Amino acid sequence: MAAPELGEIQETLLIPLYGRARDAAESGGGVLKDTKAVELVDAIDYDFTEFRGPSLGGAVLRASIFDGYIREFLQRHPEGTVVDLGCGLSTRYDRLDNGRLRWFDLDVDDTMTLRRRFFDDSDRYTMIAASLFDPSWHEQVTERGGPLMLVSEAVLLYFSESEVFDVLRSWARRFPDSPLALDTGGRLMMRSQDRNPVFKAVPARMKWEFDDPNTLEPYGLRLEQSRTLAQPQPEVATTWPARYRHGMRLIGWTPMVTGYRINLFALTS
Repeated sequence: MAAPELGEIQETLLIPLYGRARDAAESGGGVLKDTKAVELVDAIDYDFTEFRGPSLGGAVLRASIFDGYIREFLQRHPEGTVVDLGCGLSTRYDRLDNGRLRWFDLDVDDTMTLRRRFFDDSDRYTMIAASLFDPSWHEQVTERGGPLMLVSEAVLLYFSESEVFDVLRSWARRFPDSPLALDTGGRLMMRSQDRNPVFKAVPARMKWEFDDPNTLEPYGLRLEQSRTLAQPQPEVATTWPARYRHGMRLIGWTPMVTGYRINLFALTS
């Protein structure tokens, strides 16, 4: 695939893809064992080596915590529906498919055009080309009925506070009692982006600063769990190499770590 085509999409979605591919190349398959990510990196004509720094490993740890939330949901509702909002080049369905769930990946047109080169729809897996702010997809993901979970990983951070709050309210109204996995970034983390080596390779910057996920209740979210990269679920921590488990604990008190949170909410009508 020629590199100019990649200019039509946000390069930020290539960062976690490369992190997962590097992780999969480690001995034992790494944390996620995401061999599909390796296939995608090999197939895309892009100089991924310009992405460097701790954010690559952080993207892997973040993904594993999100995976843990979804596994918890599927343990309770093995035939439930999962909607990955702003999926980018995520390979999460391949990692978590239990043979019974219903899965929707949603992203904007340019991203989905690229995504369809590597993935196909099936009876339980559907790709939707739409903005997560556009309610046109709401009816499609609820057609089957039953329990539904929304996931938004490293997406809403790139939008303004007013846009985020408006869409959270709309999801709460439309999907009451559904779980939502969502990350938030505090002020110190957000204002240090220009010092992050991985962001030197891309023009996009995160916008939504939010320090306390407990205070999202007025927007229709009740906090169930909130974790940092130093506080994964116990069952998730067992999949991390010792350098991640011990290393994150050593720096887990720092504002840069405590300020970035991977949260599980319940949407309230």
